[in-house]
Amino acid sequence: MFILDGKPLSPDRAFTHNGISYPANWLRLTTLAEKEAIGITEQPDPVVAYDQRFYWGPNNPKDHGQLMDQWVLTTKQTAGSLLNQYDWYVVRQAETGKAVPQEVLTYRQNVRIISDNREVMIKGTTTTDQLFAVITGDFGGMFPWPADPFSPPPADPVSDAIEVELPPDTAFSGGLI
Repeated sequence: MFILDGKPLSPDRAFTHNGISYPANWLRLTTLAEKEAIGITEQPDPVVAYDQRFYWGPNNPKDHGQLMDQWVLTTKQTAGSLLNQYDWYVVRQAETGKAVPQEVLTYRQNVRIISDNREVMIKGTTTTDQLFAVITGDFGGMFPWPADPFSPPPADPVSDAIEVELPPDTAFSGGLI
């Protein structure tokens, strides 16, 4: 960005300084020394970061109502995908009478509670800035999705190692070991 007398100059735009009119292409055609001779300085353009999910540009928020609907839908879809992986237990119970494990029932209940709480927080916002703070702040850590009830704890590669003796010419898909 070019600055003259504390004001930015636009390339390809004519300007006047000290009673002299400069043509639109003057900034592009002159050297840095020629620009500096009349008092023009060059500064880097300011970088203004914004989250494109919430803003069209810096200080230009997207429609709050539409964003709110979108984030409620996203929350419901996430909850649905978390519940979906355990739907078969419920179907099995309906068809055979076999009970759903308690940890699955608890997990499903927690997913629904968290989804409802997130939805309340999203709908409780009145501006795009508030919605941005709620979503990007991960709901202040208040409503994390529950852990899968059957996911194993992280493995300790040393203590969980299994030693197996294999015949010398055992072949795997990658070749002989």
